[in-house]
Amino acid sequence: MTLDKMDPTLAEMGSHLSDAMKILESREETVQDTGRRRLSWRDIPGPLQGDGQNVVTILQLVQNLMHDDEDKQAPRRMQYVGEQGHMALLGHSLAAYISVLDKDRLRKLTTRILSDTTLWLCRLFRYENGSGYYHEDDREGLVKVCRLVINARYEDYATEGFTVLSSKQPVIYQSAACRPGLGQHLCSQLGLPLSSLCIVPCNTMFGSQHQMDIALLDKLIRDDVETGKLPLLLIANAGTPGAGHTDKLSRLKELCVQYNVWLHVEGLVSVHLQ
Repeated sequence: MTLDKMDPTLAEMGSHLSDAMKILESREETVQDTGRRRLSWRDIPGPLQGDGQNVVTILQLVQNLMHDDEDKQAPRRMQYVGEQGHMALLGHSLAAYISVLDKDRLRKLTTRILSDTTLWLCRLFRYENGSGYYHEDDREGLVKVCRLVINARYEDYATEGFTVLSSKQPVIYQSAACRPGLGQHLCSQLGLPLSSLCIVPCNTMFGSQHQMDIALLDKLIRDDVETGKLPLLLIANAGTPGAGHTDKLSRLKELCVQYNVWLHVEGLVSVHLQ
């Protein structure tokens, strides 16, 4: 069985994977007098036993599984994945290879990736001094932001803990168009009661029906201040997941400056903000 007899896309994928692994392994340093041999990807055993199977056999098996219900006389042609698809495949292959690196090399690689991407993000969003934070759940980034704001607004929070929140209950404002369950997740992770979450309705009579009602938000914040609560954070949208609607961010910024509220903007088009 050769790559020439397989689907062209799978054959190209296997060729690129083999080339990439050769490049990566060519940079492996020779280990001398360590008492053990450095393992490579060829030493990883198969699913049952032995040395596993070669790339051609595996790709042929995958192709047969994908086209098993098709007419054997019809030509087999996989959907064209394009350049982005190839980049995604290469990214997953690199991630799998990186996962088996030793701790020193892994630490060196991740430190470089973190520093470079943090620099790019700071220049993209025009921050002089910024810090990158990576997480699997995209909500965890907002949880970290909330913790930072709580520490900044409550001076004794680091020593007294949640007892300082009883004097002035924090309030988190979010648009009714935000992702479902986002506010509840924040309260759960921060140990706050659901009464600390304030859902701001969208405009229904004037303006867009998908933008936060700024006049009502102003009233809600003033009422909370008068009752002794502390307006903590406002979550605004710059491109909702459903339809890409964006709140009036300039007006919301003025309101947050007026009441000393942290403005957090999230959404699909936040990277294009000026």
